[in-house]
Amino acid sequence: MSSTARGSGASCSNLAQTKLFRARWSDLVHDEWIENLLANRPDLAREQLARTRSLMNAAVPDCLVEGFEALVGGIVLPDEDDRHVVAAAIMTRANVIVTFNEADFPREALEVFRLHTRHPDDFLMDLFSLAPREFTAAVIADFTHYRAPPLSFSDYLAALAKAGVPNLAKNLEGIAVLVPRSEG
Repeated sequence: MSSTARGSGASCSNLAQTKLFRARWSDLVHDEWIENLLANRPDLAREQLARTRSLMNAAVPDCLVEGFEALVGGIVLPDEDDRHVVAAAIMTRANVIVTFNEADFPREALEVFRLHTRHPDDFLMDLFSLAPREFTAAVIADFTHYRAPPLSFSDYLAALAKAGVPNLAKNLEGIAVLVPRSEG
């Protein structure tokens, strides 16, 4: 399964390494999530997010989509600023755009390109149901990297729910017994 990420969680890197899907994004997608996050989280520094951007690109081989710009003009969407997402998806032959903003990508506009959208919560639930072992291992790897300061698994799940994937967070409660205890 190939997907173009838009608004996906930071744990995408661990999940992408499972090879259950192929995560792809562009520098424009990076620019969007960084600007949105800075607008909503003034406590974050641009430098921190630039580091996250670099780490995401380094963690997921061949993730950066380039050369899609010529396709943008032929795409019709309610918000012209979203056309680059569809163009990048076309360029990578993706079949799904994972986005919190499904309404910005009408089904009729995407069908001609054999694309559809999927909300991150639904997309992640699908992956979890398709490959529970691999998915659980990726979640545990993501969770255990929170060492300074340490994070409890219940706080991790609360953060997932707050980030917009509440069904996944609820479903992951069942793997708590498999998760190493943190120091916090």
